[in-house]
Amino acid sequence: MDLFTTFDIAASGLKAQRTRLNTITANMANAETTSTPEGGPYKKKSVVFETQNLPFSRHLNDSMAQQSQLKGVKVAKIVEDTDPPQRLYDPTHPDAKEDGYVEMPNISVLKEMVDMMSATRSYEANTTTIKSAKRMAMKALEIGR
Repeated sequence: MDLFTTFDIAASGLKAQRTRLNTITANMANAETTSTPEGGPYKKKSVVFETQNLPFSRHLNDSMAQQSQLKGVKVAKIVEDTDPPQRLYDPTHPDAKEDGYVEMPNISVLKEMVDMMSATRSYEANTTTIKSAKRMAMKALEIGR
């Protein structure tokens, strides 16, 4: 595996984790949203990842034969939560039903914070990988002098 492949793999991870962080942020921002344009409360969204084949054009055929197929990560889709909304009794709320209950999003801010910390750590790991590969390339250039 060459340094550019390392950059490709880490960059795909950075892009995927950025999407995950944006989705988590949207969930947290809408944790109290009881009315959406689609009707009903906001529905929690989650990111689904899948492997992504890296482009073959950057690798020689014989070097690829010596390695397993290299893969990165990409966002396959963003799915909405299918669980029913939480029901909270608050007859004074503007979106309360006739029985006094308000349908609230099924979002736990605590769980979203844990997911955000995990995504942040994954993002940091990918940036560290890129920095390490860059340092190795710089050291290799210094050896050649």
